[in-house]
Amino acid sequence: MQPEFLSMLETELGVGRVGQEYGMTEIGNFLTCNLDVDHDDDRRHTSIGRCLPHMEIKIVDNNGTVVPIGAEGEIWARGYSIMSCYDNDRERTAEMITDDRWLRTGDLARMDDDGYLFFVGRKKEMIIRGSTNIYPMEIERVILEHPSVADVQVFSIPDPLIDEAVCAFVKLKPEMKCEVDELKMFLSDKLTPYKIPEHIRFVDDFTRNVMGKVAKYKLAEEMIHILKSS
Repeated sequence: MQPEFLSMLETELGVGRVGQEYGMTEIGNFLTCNLDVDHDDDRRHTSIGRCLPHMEIKIVDNNGTVVPIGAEGEIWARGYSIMSCYDNDRERTAEMITDDRWLRTGDLARMDDDGYLFFVGRKKEMIIRGSTNIYPMEIERVILEHPSVADVQVFSIPDPLIDEAVCAFVKLKPEMKCEVDELKMFLSDKLTPYKIPEHIRFVDDFTRNVMGKVAKYKLAEEMIHILKSS
């Protein structure tokens, strides 16, 4: 969660600190937890916590090699609660689980010296612009700082020159107004030029899947259609 959102929750709920946990269906439970005792350190406020005792975690590169402390990589998890397989789907199971039972989560994070994990984003949502990796969450966090913005989704569409172009659908707060040029100017003071979305459109809401989650691949299709129609 964004630091600003955590602070808002704490104020609205009247609690000292809001902690985060991380898990997924294939793990069967939580993988990490940020306990009350961890909350005194502001640097760890936005951490998703440390590995729970019954699990193992490692952060790896695209070759499955453990990356140095502080470097970004994919979260791999192992433990007795990991699913055995996808029902009647050996191919998908092989993609997700290694021979020695490490689960490839598809999520990117970095780990500090004390084992605290900091979520970076989904691996499949990472944007490749030329030879540079761009994480949508970083851009979303900055766009949300604009006083007129209620929510935002950053994603990419194919680009023949730079591999992928950065795009954003932005939802404004009620009664608030903002122009594309104004938002780009706001971002120019906070982001390096190649991270500023090439294409920005204002929307009432975001397309979601049957689970209620934002479907970024659908957003990309919508943006392509908008650009072709304009």
